Amino acid sequence: MEFTESYKQTGPCCFSPNARYIAVAVDYRLVIRDTLSFKVVQLFSCLDKISYIEWALDSEYILCGLYKRPMIQAWSLTQPEWTCKIDEGTAGIAYARWSPDSRHILTTSDFQLQLTVWSLVNTACVHVQWPKHASKGVSFTRDGKFAAICTRRDCKDYINLLSCHTWEIMGIFAVDTLDLADIEWSPDDSAIVIWDSPLEYKVLIYSPDGRCLLKYQPYESGLGVKSVSWSPCGQYLAVGSYDQMLRVLNHLTWKTFAELLHPSTVRGPCYAAVFKEVDEPLQLDMSELCLSNDFSQGNDGNAPEGPFRVRYEVMEVPINLPFQKPPADKPNPKQGIGLLSWSSDSQYICTRNDSMPTVLWVWDIRHLELAAILVQKDPIKAAAWDPTCTRLVLCTGSSHLYMWTPSGAYCVHVPQQQFTITDLKWNSDGSCLLLKDKESFCCASAPLLPEESSEYSSDD
Repeated sequence: MEFTESYKQTGPCCFSPNARYIAVAVDYRLVIRDTLSFKVVQLFSCLDKISYIEWALDSEYILCGLYKRPMIQAWSLTQPEWTCKIDEGTAGIAYARWSPDSRHILTTSDFQLQLTVWSLVNTACVHVQWPKHASKGVSFTRDGKFAAICTRRDCKDYINLLSCHTWEIMGIFAVDTLDLADIEWSPDDSAIVIWDSPLEYKVLIYSPDGRCLLKYQPYESGLGVKSVSWSPCGQYLAVGSYDQMLRVLNHLTWKTFAELLHPSTVRGPCYAAVFKEVDEPLQLDMSELCLSNDFSQGNDGNAPEGPFRVRYEVMEVPINLPFQKPPADKPNPKQGIGLLSWSSDSQYICTRNDSMPTVLWVWDIRHLELAAILVQKDPIKAAAWDPTCTRLVLCTGSSHLYMWTPSGAYCVHVPQQQFTITDLKWNSDGSCLLLKDKESFCCASAPLLPEESSEYSSDD
Protein backbone atom coordinates (compact mmCIF):
# COMPACT_ATOMS: atom_id res chain seq x y z
CA MET A 1 0.00 0.00 0.00
CA GLU A 2 1.05 3.58 -0.67
CA PHE A 3 0.32 6.35 1.84
CA THR A 4 0.04 10.10 1.41
CA GLU A 5 1.56 12.56 3.83
CA SER A 6 -0.59 13.56 6.79
CA TYR A 7 -2.81 16.65 6.72
CA LYS A 8 -4.41 18.61 9.54
CA GLN A 9 -8.04 18.10 10.52
CA THR A 10 -10.07 19.17 13.54
CA GLY A 11 -13.38 17.49 12.80
CA PRO A 12 -15.23 15.41 10.25
CA CYS A 13 -13.65 14.23 6.98
CA CYS A 14 -15.50 12.49 4.16
CA PHE A 15 -15.24 11.54 0.49
CA SER A 16 -17.65 12.92 -2.09
CA PRO A 17 -20.10 10.35 -3.53
CA ASN A 18 -18.36 10.52 -6.92
CA ALA A 19 -14.99 9.72 -5.21
CA ARG A 20 -13.29 12.77 -6.77
CA TYR A 21 -13.00 14.97 -3.68
CA ILE A 22 -12.42 14.79 0.04
CA ALA A 23 -13.87 17.39 2.40
CA VAL A 24 -11.99 18.20 5.60
CA ALA A 25 -12.98 20.41 8.53
CA VAL A 26 -10.10 22.53 9.86
CA ASP A 27 -11.55 24.74 12.62
CA TYR A 28 -13.71 27.33 10.79
CA ARG A 29 -12.55 26.34 7.33
CA LEU A 30 -13.88 23.70 4.95
CA VAL A 31 -11.05 22.38 2.78
CA ILE A 32 -11.87 20.48 -0.42
CA ARG A 33 -9.01 18.38 -1.83
CA ASP A 34 -8.68 16.36 -5.00
CA THR A 35 -8.37 12.64 -4.18
CA LEU A 36 -5.72 12.05 -6.86
CA SER A 37 -3.34 14.98 -6.38
CA PHE A 38 -4.52 16.03 -2.87
CA LYS A 39 -4.26 19.65 -3.98
CA VAL A 40 -6.73 22.11 -2.46
CA VAL A 41 -9.42 22.83 -5.07
CA GLN A 42 -11.76 24.92 -2.87
CA LEU A 43 -11.51 26.63 0.51
CA PHE A 44 -14.64 27.91 2.27
CA SER A 45 -14.75 29.93 5.50
CA CYS A 46 -17.63 29.22 7.87
CA LEU A 47 -18.96 31.41 10.67
CA ASP A 48 -18.09 28.95 13.45
CA LYS A 49 -16.32 25.66 14.08
CA ILE A 50 -17.59 22.88 11.84
CA SER A 51 -19.32 20.05 13.71
CA TYR A 52 -20.73 18.05 10.81
CA ILE A 53 -20.20 17.62 7.06
CA GLU A 54 -22.41 15.96 4.46
CA TRP A 55 -22.11 15.86 0.67
CA ALA A 56 -25.10 16.06 -1.62
CA LEU A 57 -25.52 12.91 -3.71
CA ASP A 58 -24.54 14.73 -6.93
CA SER A 59 -21.25 15.85 -5.28
CA GLU A 60 -21.94 19.44 -6.36
CA TYR A 61 -23.09 20.80 -3.01
CA ILE A 62 -21.89 20.26 0.56
CA LEU A 63 -23.37 21.36 3.88
CA CYS A 64 -21.64 22.16 7.16
CA GLY A 65 -23.37 21.93 10.51
CA LEU A 66 -22.32 24.66 12.92
CA TYR A 67 -24.18 23.30 15.91
CA LYS A 68 -22.69 25.74 18.40
CA ARG A 69 -24.44 28.65 16.69
CA PRO A 70 -26.68 26.68 15.72
CA MET A 71 -26.63 27.16 11.95
CA ILE A 72 -26.22 25.36 8.63
CA GLN A 73 -24.06 26.65 5.79
CA ALA A 74 -24.05 25.10 2.32
CA TRP A 75 -21.58 25.59 -0.52
CA SER A 76 -21.32 24.79 -4.22
CA LEU A 77 -18.16 23.41 -5.82
CA THR A 78 -19.14 24.52 -9.33
CA GLN A 79 -20.28 28.00 -8.23
CA PRO A 80 -17.92 29.11 -5.43
CA GLU A 81 -19.67 32.47 -5.16
CA TRP A 82 -22.99 30.77 -4.30
CA THR A 83 -23.73 30.29 -0.62
CA CYS A 84 -26.62 29.29 1.61
CA LYS A 85 -27.24 29.86 5.31
CA ILE A 86 -30.04 28.28 7.35
CA ASP A 87 -30.84 29.59 10.81
CA GLU A 88 -34.02 28.60 12.66
CA GLY A 89 -33.56 31.16 15.41
CA THR A 90 -34.69 30.14 18.88
CA ALA A 91 -35.87 26.72 17.63
CA GLY A 92 -32.24 25.80 16.96
CA ILE A 93 -30.89 23.05 14.69
CA ALA A 94 -29.99 19.64 16.08
CA TYR A 95 -29.23 17.90 12.77
CA ALA A 96 -29.26 18.43 9.00
CA ARG A 97 -29.22 16.09 5.98
CA TRP A 98 -29.56 16.26 2.19
CA SER A 99 -32.53 14.94 0.26
CA PRO A 100 -31.81 12.47 -2.57
CA ASP A 101 -32.32 15.13 -5.27
CA SER A 102 -29.47 17.25 -3.81
CA ARG A 103 -31.68 20.36 -3.95
CA HIS A 104 -33.34 20.20 -0.52
CA ILE A 105 -31.95 20.22 3.02
CA LEU A 106 -33.84 18.64 5.92
CA THR A 107 -33.20 20.12 9.37
CA THR A 108 -34.46 18.96 12.76
CA SER A 109 -34.94 21.57 15.48
CA ASP A 110 -33.85 21.24 19.07
CA PHE A 111 -36.14 19.14 21.29
CA GLN A 112 -37.56 17.55 18.07
CA LEU A 113 -40.23 20.24 17.73
CA GLN A 114 -40.29 20.08 13.93
CA LEU A 115 -38.50 18.84 10.84
CA THR A 116 -38.17 21.42 8.06
CA VAL A 117 -37.52 20.77 4.37
CA TRP A 118 -35.70 23.74 2.81
CA SER A 119 -35.61 24.14 -0.97
CA LEU A 120 -32.46 25.53 -2.62
CA VAL A 121 -34.41 26.15 -5.84
CA ASN A 122 -37.29 28.43 -4.77
CA THR A 123 -36.58 29.01 -1.03
CA ALA A 124 -39.86 27.28 -0.09
CA CYS A 125 -40.04 25.19 3.07
CA VAL A 126 -42.27 22.39 4.40
CA HIS A 127 -42.71 21.48 8.08
CA VAL A 128 -43.31 18.07 9.69
CA GLN A 129 -44.33 18.34 13.33
CA TRP A 130 -42.89 16.27 16.18
CA PRO A 131 -40.11 14.20 14.56
CA LYS A 132 -39.13 11.28 16.80
CA HIS A 133 -35.35 11.75 16.62
CA ALA A 134 -32.84 14.36 15.50
CA SER A 135 -30.25 12.30 13.56
CA LYS A 136 -32.24 9.05 13.23
CA GLY A 137 -35.78 8.18 12.22
CA VAL A 138 -35.55 9.37 8.58
CA SER A 139 -34.98 7.06 5.62
CA PHE A 140 -35.19 7.53 1.85
CA THR A 141 -36.02 4.97 -0.82
CA ARG A 142 -33.15 3.86 -3.06
CA ASP A 143 -34.75 5.55 -6.09
CA GLY A 144 -35.07 8.81 -4.13
CA LYS A 145 -38.82 9.18 -4.68
CA PHE A 146 -40.12 8.79 -1.12
CA ALA A 147 -39.09 9.55 2.46
CA ALA A 148 -40.22 7.80 5.64
CA ILE A 149 -40.13 10.08 8.68
CA CYS A 150 -40.86 8.89 12.22
CA THR A 151 -42.97 11.15 14.41
CA ARG A 152 -44.45 10.80 17.88
CA ARG A 153 -47.59 12.34 19.29
CA ASP A 154 -50.02 11.36 22.05
CA CYS A 155 -47.45 8.82 23.32
CA LYS A 156 -47.57 6.82 20.08
CA ASP A 157 -45.12 6.39 17.18
CA TYR A 158 -46.12 7.07 13.56
CA ILE A 159 -44.54 6.73 10.11
CA ASN A 160 -45.10 9.61 7.68
CA LEU A 161 -44.54 8.84 3.99
CA LEU A 162 -43.64 11.93 1.95
CA SER A 163 -43.09 12.43 -1.76
CA CYS A 164 -39.59 13.79 -2.37
CA HIS A 165 -40.92 15.61 -5.46
CA THR A 166 -43.68 17.72 -3.89
CA TRP A 167 -42.94 16.99 -0.19
CA GLU A 168 -46.61 16.28 0.37
CA ILE A 169 -47.60 13.64 2.92
CA MET A 170 -48.72 10.54 0.99
CA GLY A 171 -49.76 8.57 4.05
CA ILE A 172 -49.48 8.19 7.83
CA PHE A 173 -49.77 5.00 9.86
CA ALA A 174 -49.16 4.06 13.49
CA VAL A 175 -46.58 1.40 14.37
CA ASP A 176 -46.60 -1.12 17.20
CA THR A 177 -43.60 0.17 19.17
CA LEU A 178 -43.19 1.40 22.71
CA ASP A 179 -40.26 3.70 21.90
CA LEU A 180 -39.19 3.53 18.25
CA ALA A 181 -35.40 3.48 17.84
CA ASP A 182 -34.88 3.80 14.08
CA ILE A 183 -36.18 2.97 10.60
CA GLU A 184 -34.69 1.85 7.28
CA TRP A 185 -36.10 1.13 3.82
CA SER A 186 -35.14 -2.18 2.24
CA PRO A 187 -32.69 -1.91 -0.69
CA ASP A 188 -35.48 -2.80 -3.16
CA ASP A 189 -37.85 -0.19 -1.63
CA SER A 190 -40.53 -2.84 -0.99
CA ALA A 191 -40.51 -2.84 2.81
CA ILE A 192 -39.62 -0.75 5.86
CA VAL A 193 -37.89 -2.21 8.92
CA ILE A 194 -38.55 -0.61 12.31
CA TRP A 195 -37.05 -1.62 15.64
CA ASP A 196 -37.87 -0.71 19.20
CA SER A 197 -35.63 0.66 21.94
CA PRO A 198 -33.28 -1.76 23.77
CA LEU A 199 -35.83 -2.10 26.57
CA GLU A 200 -38.23 -4.00 24.28
CA TYR A 201 -37.02 -6.61 21.78
CA LYS A 202 -39.21 -5.94 18.76
CA VAL A 203 -38.44 -5.81 15.03
CA LEU A 204 -41.30 -4.86 12.71
CA ILE A 205 -41.50 -5.07 8.91
CA TYR A 206 -44.10 -2.85 7.23
CA SER A 207 -45.17 -2.46 3.63
CA PRO A 208 -45.32 1.15 2.33
CA ASP A 209 -49.13 1.08 2.61
CA GLY A 210 -48.94 0.40 6.36
CA ARG A 211 -49.52 -3.39 6.48
CA CYS A 212 -47.44 -5.19 9.11
CA LEU A 213 -45.58 -8.01 7.36
CA LEU A 214 -43.64 -9.25 10.38
CA LYS A 215 -43.51 -8.83 14.12
CA TYR A 216 -40.27 -10.44 15.28
CA GLN A 217 -39.75 -10.91 19.02
CA PRO A 218 -37.45 -13.87 19.83
CA TYR A 219 -37.42 -13.25 23.59
CA GLU A 220 -38.84 -10.99 26.29
CA SER A 221 -37.69 -9.62 29.67
CA GLY A 222 -34.23 -8.64 28.52
CA LEU A 223 -32.36 -5.98 26.60
CA GLY A 224 -33.21 -6.31 22.93
CA VAL A 225 -31.98 -4.95 19.59
CA LYS A 226 -28.59 -3.24 19.38
CA SER A 227 -27.87 -3.11 15.62
CA VAL A 228 -29.81 -3.75 12.39
CA SER A 229 -28.57 -3.87 8.79
CA TRP A 230 -29.97 -4.88 5.39
CA SER A 231 -27.64 -6.80 3.10
CA PRO A 232 -26.74 -4.84 -0.07
CA CYS A 233 -28.65 -7.36 -2.20
CA GLY A 234 -31.78 -6.85 -0.07
CA GLN A 235 -32.32 -10.58 0.53
CA TYR A 236 -31.17 -10.67 4.16
CA LEU A 237 -31.85 -8.65 7.27
CA ALA A 238 -29.29 -8.97 10.07
CA VAL A 239 -30.28 -8.18 13.66
CA GLY A 240 -27.65 -7.92 16.40
CA SER A 241 -28.90 -8.23 19.97
CA TYR A 242 -27.79 -7.69 23.54
CA ASP A 243 -27.90 -11.47 24.09
CA GLN A 244 -24.66 -11.63 22.04
CA MET A 245 -26.34 -13.33 19.10
CA LEU A 246 -26.67 -12.37 15.43
CA ARG A 247 -29.94 -13.38 13.78
CA VAL A 248 -30.43 -13.29 10.01
CA LEU A 249 -33.87 -13.22 8.34
CA ASN A 250 -34.73 -13.83 4.67
CA HIS A 251 -36.87 -11.43 2.62
CA LEU A 252 -39.22 -14.06 1.15
CA THR A 253 -40.82 -15.54 4.27
CA TRP A 254 -39.28 -13.20 6.87
CA LYS A 255 -38.19 -16.28 8.81
CA THR A 256 -34.94 -16.61 10.75
CA PHE A 257 -32.54 -18.91 8.90
CA ALA A 258 -29.39 -18.28 10.97
CA GLU A 259 -28.67 -17.68 14.64
CA LEU A 260 -24.96 -17.05 15.09
CA LEU A 261 -23.44 -17.23 18.57
CA HIS A 262 -20.35 -15.36 19.84
CA PRO A 263 -18.96 -17.64 22.59
CA SER A 264 -15.93 -16.70 24.67
CA THR A 265 -14.46 -20.16 24.05
CA VAL A 266 -14.21 -21.51 20.50
CA ARG A 267 -14.06 -25.29 20.33
CA GLY A 268 -13.79 -27.78 17.52
CA PRO A 269 -14.92 -28.77 15.06
CA CYS A 270 -14.21 -25.27 13.75
CA TYR A 271 -13.12 -24.70 10.16
CA ALA A 272 -12.57 -20.98 10.57
CA ALA A 273 -9.07 -19.53 10.68
CA VAL A 274 -8.28 -17.82 14.00
CA PHE A 275 -5.78 -14.97 13.55
CA LYS A 276 -4.16 -13.46 16.63
CA GLU A 277 -2.14 -10.23 16.54
CA VAL A 278 1.33 -10.77 18.04
CA ASP A 279 4.55 -8.77 18.39
CA GLU A 280 7.58 -10.44 16.90
CA PRO A 281 11.08 -9.12 17.74
CA LEU A 282 13.19 -8.40 14.70
CA GLN A 283 16.21 -10.66 14.44
CA LEU A 284 19.17 -8.38 13.63
CA ASP A 285 22.40 -9.83 12.25
CA MET A 286 25.14 -8.32 14.48
CA SER A 287 27.91 -10.77 13.58
CA GLU A 288 29.85 -8.11 11.66
CA LEU A 289 29.19 -5.30 14.15
CA CYS A 290 32.30 -4.47 16.25
CA LEU A 291 31.80 -2.61 19.53
CA SER A 292 34.52 -1.13 21.76
CA ASN A 293 35.16 -2.56 25.22
CA ASP A 294 34.14 0.73 26.82
CA PHE A 295 30.74 0.61 25.15
CA SER A 296 30.23 -3.02 26.02
CA GLN A 297 31.06 -2.40 29.69
CA GLY A 298 28.78 0.61 29.76
CA ASN A 299 25.78 -1.44 28.72
CA ASP A 300 24.06 -2.15 32.01
CA GLY A 301 21.27 -4.26 30.56
CA ASN A 302 18.57 -1.63 31.05
CA ALA A 303 18.38 -0.64 27.38
CA PRO A 304 14.91 -0.43 25.84
CA GLU A 305 13.49 -3.39 24.00
CA GLY A 306 14.61 -3.89 20.43
CA PRO A 307 12.48 -3.24 17.35
CA PHE A 308 9.60 -5.55 16.59
CA ARG A 309 7.05 -6.11 13.89
CA VAL A 310 3.36 -6.86 14.18
CA ARG A 311 1.94 -9.89 12.45
CA TYR A 312 -0.91 -12.39 12.64
CA GLU A 313 -0.37 -15.85 14.04
CA VAL A 314 -2.78 -18.64 13.15
CA MET A 315 -4.08 -20.24 16.35
CA GLU A 316 -5.44 -23.70 16.99
CA VAL A 317 -8.79 -24.45 18.61
CA PRO A 318 -9.93 -24.69 21.33
CA ILE A 319 -9.09 -21.10 22.21
CA ASN A 320 -10.30 -18.75 24.94
CA LEU A 321 -11.09 -15.27 23.66
CA PRO A 322 -10.60 -12.11 25.78
CA PHE A 323 -13.91 -11.48 27.54
CA GLN A 324 -15.06 -8.57 29.73
CA LYS A 325 -18.10 -9.14 31.89
CA PRO A 326 -20.07 -5.86 32.11
CA PRO A 327 -20.99 -4.61 35.58
CA ALA A 328 -24.58 -5.39 36.47
CA ASP A 329 -25.17 -2.13 38.34
CA LYS A 330 -24.40 0.28 35.46
CA PRO A 331 -26.62 1.32 32.52
CA ASN A 332 -25.80 0.76 28.84
CA PRO A 333 -23.75 -2.41 29.35
CA LYS A 334 -20.92 -3.05 26.93
CA GLN A 335 -22.25 -6.31 25.56
CA GLY A 336 -24.11 -7.47 22.49
CA ILE A 337 -23.52 -6.98 18.76
CA GLY A 338 -22.48 -3.33 18.57
CA LEU A 339 -20.70 -3.50 15.21
CA LEU A 340 -22.38 -5.10 12.18
CA SER A 341 -21.34 -4.70 8.54
CA TRP A 342 -22.04 -6.54 5.25
CA SER A 343 -19.57 -7.11 2.43
CA SER A 344 -20.50 -5.55 -0.92
CA ASP A 345 -21.46 -8.93 -2.42
CA SER A 346 -23.63 -9.85 0.62
CA GLN A 347 -21.69 -13.09 1.17
CA TYR A 348 -19.87 -12.07 4.35
CA ILE A 349 -20.81 -10.13 7.45
CA CYS A 350 -18.47 -8.97 10.22
CA THR A 351 -19.56 -8.51 13.82
CA ARG A 352 -18.12 -7.38 17.14
CA ASN A 353 -19.55 -8.50 20.44
CA ASP A 354 -18.96 -5.50 22.72
CA SER A 355 -18.12 -7.74 25.69
CA MET A 356 -15.20 -8.98 23.55
CA PRO A 357 -14.07 -5.63 22.10
CA THR A 358 -10.77 -6.95 20.71
CA VAL A 359 -12.36 -9.73 18.64
CA LEU A 360 -13.86 -9.43 15.16
CA TRP A 361 -15.96 -12.27 13.75
CA VAL A 362 -16.36 -12.83 9.99
CA TRP A 363 -19.30 -15.02 8.93
CA ASP A 364 -19.95 -16.65 5.56
CA ILE A 365 -23.71 -16.27 5.11
CA ARG A 366 -23.94 -18.33 1.92
CA HIS A 367 -22.46 -21.37 3.66
CA LEU A 368 -23.82 -20.43 7.11
CA GLU A 369 -20.48 -20.87 8.83
CA LEU A 370 -17.82 -18.91 10.62
CA ALA A 371 -15.14 -17.83 8.14
CA ALA A 372 -12.56 -16.19 10.42
CA ILE A 373 -11.86 -14.73 13.86
CA LEU A 374 -9.46 -11.81 14.27
CA VAL A 375 -8.09 -11.36 17.80
CA GLN A 376 -6.45 -7.96 18.26
CA LYS A 377 -4.31 -6.58 21.08
CA ASP A 378 -6.49 -3.45 21.45
CA PRO A 379 -10.24 -2.79 21.18
CA ILE A 380 -11.49 -2.49 17.61
CA LYS A 381 -12.37 1.13 16.78
CA ALA A 382 -13.83 0.70 13.28
CA ALA A 383 -14.16 -1.83 10.47
CA ALA A 384 -15.19 -1.26 6.85
CA TRP A 385 -15.60 -3.42 3.74
CA ASP A 386 -14.09 -2.48 0.40
CA PRO A 387 -17.07 -1.42 -1.78
CA THR A 388 -15.66 -3.21 -4.84
CA CYS A 389 -14.26 -6.53 -3.56
CA THR A 390 -14.23 -8.88 -0.57
CA ARG A 391 -11.69 -7.07 1.59
CA LEU A 392 -12.20 -5.95 5.18
CA VAL A 393 -10.05 -3.34 6.92
CA LEU A 394 -10.09 -2.48 10.61
CA CYS A 395 -8.25 -0.26 13.08
CA THR A 396 -7.61 -0.41 16.83
CA GLY A 397 -6.11 2.99 17.64
CA SER A 398 -2.60 1.74 16.85
CA SER A 399 -0.19 2.65 14.04
CA HIS A 400 -1.21 -0.44 12.08
CA LEU A 401 -3.95 -1.16 9.59
CA TYR A 402 -5.40 -4.66 9.60
CA MET A 403 -6.90 -6.40 6.58
CA TRP A 404 -8.79 -9.63 5.95
CA THR A 405 -9.67 -11.34 2.68
CA PRO A 406 -10.85 -14.92 2.07
CA SER A 407 -7.19 -15.76 1.32
CA GLY A 408 -5.78 -14.55 4.63
CA ALA A 409 -5.15 -11.70 7.09
CA TYR A 410 -2.51 -8.97 6.92
CA CYS A 411 -0.98 -6.25 9.09
CA VAL A 412 0.17 -3.03 7.42
CA HIS A 413 2.28 -0.42 9.20
CA VAL A 414 1.45 3.24 8.57
CA PRO A 415 4.76 5.06 7.90
CA GLN A 416 3.71 8.42 9.40
CA GLN A 417 5.37 9.27 12.70
CA GLN A 418 3.13 9.03 15.80
CA PHE A 419 0.03 8.36 13.70
CA THR A 420 -2.63 6.22 15.38
CA ILE A 421 -5.68 5.21 13.36
CA THR A 422 -8.94 5.95 15.19
CA ASP A 423 -11.33 5.80 12.21
CA LEU A 424 -11.33 4.81 8.55
CA LYS A 425 -13.55 5.17 5.48
CA TRP A 426 -13.49 3.91 1.89
CA ASN A 427 -14.31 6.09 -1.08
CA SER A 428 -17.07 4.83 -3.35
CA ASP A 429 -14.84 3.22 -6.00
CA GLY A 430 -12.58 1.44 -3.49
CA SER A 431 -9.41 3.10 -4.78
CA CYS A 432 -8.66 5.18 -1.68
CA LEU A 433 -8.88 4.67 2.07
CA LEU A 434 -9.17 7.57 4.52
CA LEU A 435 -7.34 7.08 7.84
CA LYS A 436 -8.01 9.47 10.72
CA ASP A 437 -5.82 10.30 13.67
CA LYS A 438 -6.89 12.60 16.49
CA GLU A 439 -5.70 15.79 14.76
CA SER A 440 -4.62 14.66 11.30
CA PHE A 441 -5.52 12.31 8.47
CA CYS A 442 -3.88 10.56 5.56
CA CYS A 443 -5.03 8.40 2.68
CA ALA A 444 -3.84 5.06 1.38
CA SER A 445 -4.18 3.58 -2.07
CA ALA A 446 -5.46 0.04 -1.87
CA PRO A 447 -4.56 -2.04 -4.93
CA LEU A 448 -6.37 -5.30 -5.53
CA LEU A 449 -4.78 -8.20 -3.69
CA PRO A 450 -3.74 -11.22 -5.75
CA GLU A 451 -6.55 -13.75 -5.60
CA GLU A 452 -4.26 -16.69 -6.11
CA SER A 453 -2.52 -16.02 -2.80
CA SER A 454 -3.40 -18.62 -0.18
CA GLU A 455 -1.22 -17.45 2.71
CA TYR A 456 -3.05 -17.23 6.01
CA SER A 457 -0.82 -14.65 7.64
CA SER A 458 1.36 -11.76 6.56
CA ASP A 459 3.29 -9.04 8.27
CA ASP A 460 3.93 -5.46 7.24
